[in-house]
Amino acid sequence: MRILLLGEYSNVHATLAEGLKSLGHEVTVLSNGDFWKDYPRDIDMVRRPGKWGGICYMARLYSLLPRLRGYDIVQLINPMFLEIKAHRILPVYKYLRRHNRRMVLGAFGMDYYWVSECVNRRPLRYSDFNIGDVLRTDADAMRERADWTGTDKEHLNRYIAGDCDTIIAGLYEYWVCYRPHFPAKTTYVPFPIKPVTAIEAASTVHHPLRVFIGINRERSTYKGTDIMLSAAERVLAAHPGEMTLMKAESVPFAQYQSMMDGSDVILDQLYSYTPSMNSLLAMSKGIVCVGGGEEEHYQLLGEQHLRPIANVAPTEESVVQALEHLVTHPAEVERMKRESIAYICRHHDYQKVAHQWLEAVT
Repeated sequence: MRILLLGEYSNVHATLAEGLKSLGHEVTVLSNGDFWKDYPRDIDMVRRPGKWGGICYMARLYSLLPRLRGYDIVQLINPMFLEIKAHRILPVYKYLRRHNRRMVLGAFGMDYYWVSECVNRRPLRYSDFNIGDVLRTDADAMRERADWTGTDKEHLNRYIAGDCDTIIAGLYEYWVCYRPHFPAKTTYVPFPIKPVTAIEAASTVHHPLRVFIGINRERSTYKGTDIMLSAAERVLAAHPGEMTLMKAESVPFAQYQSMMDGSDVILDQLYSYTPSMNSLLAMSKGIVCVGGGEEEHYQLLGEQHLRPIANVAPTEESVVQALEHLVTHPAEVERMKRESIAYICRHHDYQKVAHQWLEAVT
């Protein structure tokens, strides 16, 4: 089949494309590389700054449209799959709908249904927008609520979700937000990861324990990185000879991977129920994730035995307790390292996920 993947989040489409290509399909990825992360793509669509950058972007987009026809499946990474305003995306979506066979919407990140469900129905105990019944009021959360509620973005999201053939949710939390609205066409498909490490290679636990945290300066508070970093620094101060802390601040993907390699533990996604792409990549390398690993996500996967994630509540004390336990229990770290790689092989192998994705969208 001919498959077009539009947009990028954290290497999801680039990795899915590799899996689909290995199964013999013709796949094209068009994206901006997810901004500074610079993930691989076949067609580069980066918008340069300023008014002239916008004019050049639109000219390039319209010149490319004839090449974006005749695909069996087109998947959008998000309703905002291009770097233009929502009201300009809608006619592009309608063009793609007319000239391709099946349209798929990815529920992979920030969108109207994620914001609306977390703010109003609150199916999750905690999220980017609520802690229990208390709504978060940090600047990022309030900005996203304003951006996606009662706006062209909401209209675009609702139109595409209603019109498309399939909605693919990549995390438990996105699945639980879309499922009540579109039960017949919402399917959970795990994020794809290319396994890189044999289980036997994960048995080494360094002393001192090597802890890694990736910091996006623009999203630190929103994603809870500030809390996780503070917790890690507290544990480091309490156990200076038993732990080291490596920080990667807003670096391209290749450099991020290089800095992560050789770590024992990663701190990531305080407010998540499910490990995201950065956590999954780390787990594929035998690095233990301290972050989102709630039982609901294991149940959705059908996983009865493996528990490789050090699940934490969205508080600094919870992160401190989890990290201190790992620092003082190296045998537990070794077990979780091995289970991390087994978990990736069982649920996130890019070729297995490619098969699941094809079953869901055809």
